[in-house]
Amino acid sequence: MLFAGAEPYDFSKEAPPTTPQPWCETPPTLEIRIGAPGWLAGISGDSGVLGIVNSADVTFSQLLRHLTHVPIVLSVDLRYQRWELFGDGQYMEVGASASLPGLLFTNANLHLKDGLAEAFLGYRIINCDKAAVSLFAGARYNYEGVNLSIFDNGSAQIPILRELLGLPKKLDAEGSIDWFDPVIGARGKLRIWRATSFYAEGDIGGFDANSDSAFEIQRQGRTLVKKPISSEDWSYQLQGGLEFQISRWFWLQTGWRWLRTDFVSGGFTNKTDLNGPFIQGGVNF
Repeated sequence: MLFAGAEPYDFSKEAPPTTPQPWCETPPTLEIRIGAPGWLAGISGDSGVLGIVNSADVTFSQLLRHLTHVPIVLSVDLRYQRWELFGDGQYMEVGASASLPGLLFTNANLHLKDGLAEAFLGYRIINCDKAAVSLFAGARYNYEGVNLSIFDNGSAQIPILRELLGLPKKLDAEGSIDWFDPVIGARGKLRIWRATSFYAEGDIGGFDANSDSAFEIQRQGRTLVKKPISSEDWSYQLQGGLEFQISRWFWLQTGWRWLRTDFVSGGFTNKTDLNGPFIQGGVNF
């Protein structure tokens, strides 16, 4: 109803009601991330070469005192729609004193070289800007180098050991081995506040793919013998923490990472834990 002299109201000029944004907004089609991870991983467990097995225990708080080389690290993460290709790598060397009671009746210096490189192909079963969950499969390359310098204290067992293992007169037991493990796992990320997200990742690998005959040098009375032992090849990894999108191009992750390796083959033993705080900075395109 219009009053005399009144102008008709144009309802077409009203703004349409706002449509609520969907919770799951699809992220950009292509994403590239390059990072420089810093993993202060302490190392503990049993390492062995030529059948001689000993323990090392260097916590992450002691790592800087025992590192003999600056760790080499790199990570790359590519995503196209729901498909992901990502991986990282690290190499470090740690030196520590070791004791070999009951076998050589002497002390030794233990130098460990530990390297890994892993690459995975993943598929996002949840692909949202605020949340993502991926299943992945791939491989992890492992490298172990052990240098065990034995100090002769005059024990009668030393000449027997040298003859049995063919060690040089300096009594250095040294060797290295590398292998590939198949790996499967899952990872995810959840935005919890503005530019802050929680991330987590876990995987399992090995599946006894490289298990073979193995042996260990043990003492029986006054004799050192080569004893067959069970061979195995398994690995387990967990990591998680917070990610901060500092700017459009730069991001930062901080959290914790743990990697367990159970590898025994031939005369090599690597039953160690790499465990410690993790921080990574990088750029995204």
